Amino acid sequence: MTKKPAKPVSAARALMFQGTGSDVGKSLLVAGLCRAFAKRGLRVRPFKPQNMSNNAAVTVEGGEIGRAQALQAKAAGVAPSIHMNPVLLKPESETGAQVIVQGKREGTFKAADYHALKPKLMKRVLESFREIAAEADLVLIEGAGSAAEVNLRDADIANMGFALAADVPVVLIADIDRGGVIASVVGTDLLLEPEERKLLAGFIINKFRGDAALFGSGNDIITKKTGLRSFGLVPFFDDARLLPKEDAMALDRREEEQGGKGRKDILIAVPRLSRIANFDDLDPLMAEPDVSVSIIEAGAVLPGEADVILIPGSKATIADLTFLRDQGWDIDIAAHVRRGGIVIGLCGGYQMLGFRLSDPDGIEGAAAQIEGLGLLDVETVLSDDKALETVSGVDLVSGEKVHGYEMHLGLSEGPDRANPWIMLDDGRSEGARSPDGRVLGSYVHGLFAADSFRHAFLSSLRTGRSHETAHDLRVEKTLDALAEHLEKHLDLNHLYDCARPVS
Repeated sequence: MTKKPAKPVSAARALMFQGTGSDVGKSLLVAGLCRAFAKRGLRVRPFKPQNMSNNAAVTVEGGEIGRAQALQAKAAGVAPSIHMNPVLLKPESETGAQVIVQGKREGTFKAADYHALKPKLMKRVLESFREIAAEADLVLIEGAGSAAEVNLRDADIANMGFALAADVPVVLIADIDRGGVIASVVGTDLLLEPEERKLLAGFIINKFRGDAALFGSGNDIITKKTGLRSFGLVPFFDDARLLPKEDAMALDRREEEQGGKGRKDILIAVPRLSRIANFDDLDPLMAEPDVSVSIIEAGAVLPGEADVILIPGSKATIADLTFLRDQGWDIDIAAHVRRGGIVIGLCGGYQMLGFRLSDPDGIEGAAAQIEGLGLLDVETVLSDDKALETVSGVDLVSGEKVHGYEMHLGLSEGPDRANPWIMLDDGRSEGARSPDGRVLGSYVHGLFAADSFRHAFLSSLRTGRSHETAHDLRVEKTLDALAEHLEKHLDLNHLYDCARPVS
């Protein structure tokens, strides 16, 4: 394919990618296109009006956005900004979610209350969109869920509601791997209103396996039924498993992606909390070829042969501590400690390790106080003051440098804080360790992405061969490979031409 030469543009162009359903690969395709167009010399920026995820990232402004937009920013070669994802929903219960607007917590809303709030949010969403466009040649916008959720069309800010308000063209993405792909594209087109249908520029068939020639007539049928052109058929990108995930459903595939359940040199057991958050903390550990990270589902026992039990972050810590006890995992963890095993708690997991966890103001729901696991001599009090910052420092066990981000409500204090895990570069001590050093807790997410620290930690556990994986380098190489994959299978020139100047 002849590549379009880089050229200065007078105004940013924008193109939106909406799915015919959830999990069709929108986030991955936008990340790959960010890298592909950036390699062509364009200033590319990702944008997602509304996201729902408990896997978030901290931005340069000290706010938070969805993890997918942080990966897309990395693909574009820029720092993540609060304006790349102006509305982030972080579920706290079956019916309620914390609402983050332009990086900051707006409050917790029930579904019906949030639906009433959405019309007021469109102004701020468009404000963020124009902030992003002001520094870009090309803005690639990701929708949420399905474009055809007509029952939610009133006050929509995530899909066609935004596309109409911002006057941006839309490319539909459909997942052939789940079947019914022709019906999903034709049905979506059929359900759209006439003014929405006018914004459609074409479609992409994603996650194809097998002989592409066999789907030629499928493209023809879709075009005949809808009048839309195909931008390409994208074969399944197997290395997508090497990139950070945003949706907790991805945990269902993690063990398979690691190559099965066979015992490796090191076994790290992770209880799957009902409101698990920021589980991409596990990605660098999963990438190590001699490390098995086992996600333990509700009702199963934490394996007695585990070297480490790692309690991850949670969006509802008190509720998840109760959930943990309901599974009997507190008993498993206590037995693991008696056997001399290591326990690590990150963020919400760190709070659970203490003697007491209090929520006097009802930040997570009704005001409550609960006894913790009692493995660290600290107590946590939740408050409305949310810590959001990127940090770096030194692991006081190995002396290796670490880096990451803090994203939490509450403060943990107690005698074990005098034996911190990390010393931050600004002189603050962070986290806590038990007197024997075998129980560790920290508020810092992303610790294990620091290669030297991760290698030192794993080397202290290994009894066999030693493996070292460079996590950040692996992500960069995978993004490059994804961009190459899309260059080969999509008509990027025509995608660029379909993007419309931002008014």
